[in-house]
Amino acid sequence: MILHQDESEIVEVLRPHGRSPIILVCEHASWHIPPALNDLGITAEARKSHVAWDPGAVAVAQSMSQALDATLVSSKVSRLVYDCNRPPHEPSSMPARSEAHDVPGNQDLTDAEKNARVARYYAPFRDRLASEIARRTNPVVVTIHSFTPIYNGQTRDVEIGILHDSDSRLADAMLAIAQDHDVRRNVPYGPEDGVTHTLKEHAVAHGHLNVMIEIRNDLITDKASQDAIAKLLSGWIAQALETTGAETCQG
Repeated sequence: MILHQDESEIVEVLRPHGRSPIILVCEHASWHIPPALNDLGITAEARKSHVAWDPGAVAVAQSMSQALDATLVSSKVSRLVYDCNRPPHEPSSMPARSEAHDVPGNQDLTDAEKNARVARYYAPFRDRLASEIARRTNPVVVTIHSFTPIYNGQTRDVEIGILHDSDSRLADAMLAIAQDHDVRRNVPYGPEDGVTHTLKEHAVAHGHLNVMIEIRNDLITDKASQDAIAKLLSGWIAQALETTGAETCQG
């Protein structure tokens, strides 16, 4: 594993000694933009909106970490600085525009500037996540995201998306269990949208069970709703893993 001297500024690991084989991941946990990047030239409103992070997602992931006694790996910088759920070669890893917002600080970046972003903000996250996964026998990778109810003027009525790439084992099991909410497969995004990078790199390529969960962010606006969704999802995951023969711990 590559060691990064200032990893603590880039990635946070909660409950590193969790007993569960589950590794929770929150790539879009923070709207923080380091001061040196001058807010990437975007407005204060945009900086704290869904274009910069996934509102509510990390709170749900933290509650799930407690419920499942699972390690959680989160990014501590905005997805606009570097989207840790995208590979370096993808333009969306450092987007010049996100939904209706231009991102001046990401426009016309040189190769050297892009490489510096990758080394500074992506590599520490990627390497720490890989290290946490490698420490476990039969790890299960679960990534937690949220999405906006209205995107580019279009209303999204789905409440929870269960997403997967080529390995649908855990997603299939969860979808068979899910109830009481509008839950759909690969909605509002799917592999064709390039959103399964973490799953592919850290789980699919190694044969690990995996799933990506998208929660509509108006359902997780306060601690009570975040904890309720976390409890629901933790139960689904635990039941689903029983059907696949995997074991988990619930606190």
